[in-house]
Order: sequence, then structure tokens, then C-alpha cells
Amino acid sequence: MPELATPRPDWRALAERMQRRRDEVDDVLSLLLEHADMAAGPADELRQVSWAMACATLGDGHLWQDMGLPSREALSQLIAHWFPALAARNTQHMRWKKFLYKQLCLREELSICRSPTCEACSEHSVCFGPENTPIVVIAQPGETQRV
Repeated sequence: MPELATPRPDWRALAERMQRRRDEVDDVLSLLLEHADMAAGPADELRQVSWAMACATLGDGHLWQDMGLPSREALSQLIAHWFPALAARNTQHMRWKKFLYKQLCLREELSICRSPTCEACSEHSVCFGPENTPIVVIAQPGETQRV
């Protein structure tokens, strides 16, 4: 297995959101830990990766970008290593942030989708497709804009 990239989120950029949306971070963290492979490595490393990933879901970019990783592939390798059950569920290669939130909604039996199947949805390209292009974000009042 190739060496895994080390997550390096921009903690300063995420700090305010982490405080305001702590329940959301806790939900994602719980989801990750429920699907963690405890034999994948040291427990403290698993916890650090899980925490970084949960917090990075609050960022404006793709999850791999918000985690400070070099590519989606690096994120996919990290998820496959630490959370193989989640990786196995993403059979259609949905963008990871969208995928994690969809899993939370499924766990709570909520429907966030506009269509009964992803293939029939008019917003298919929002959830699926390449992640190597920058995202343009409209900043909320009091937040800095990231591209």
C-alpha cells in the first residue's frame, strides 16, 4: 500500500465554524468512528485522522482540499485505509463530502435528494465528477472567501 498522505487542515480557517457547528462535527466524527477499522493503525492516529476529516467537512472546498491533501486520490486512499466500510459503500465515486453527509442523512432516515436515484437527478454533476478544479465560493458575512 502506498504511504498515506497526512491531513493538514487550515485550522485557523475552520476554527469559527468548528465552534458554531460542533454538533455537525460530532455527527461526522461519530459516523467515521462507527466505520473505522481499528486494526488499520494506532488508535490515536485514527482519532486524529477522523477529527481532521470531520472538521474539514466544514470547509468550502472539496474535502481533499480542505484537509490539505494533494488530491482526491490521496483522500480516497486515506478513507480506504482507515474506513474501508465507508469506502466500499461509495461505489459510484460520489464526492467524499457529499457522500459523508448523505450517509448521515441515510442514518437518520432523511432524504436530502431531489430525485429517487442519483442517475435521474438534475444535480448529478454537483455530487459526482472531477474534483481537480477550484470551487468558487461566495463568502458569508464575516468569513473570508476561498477559491
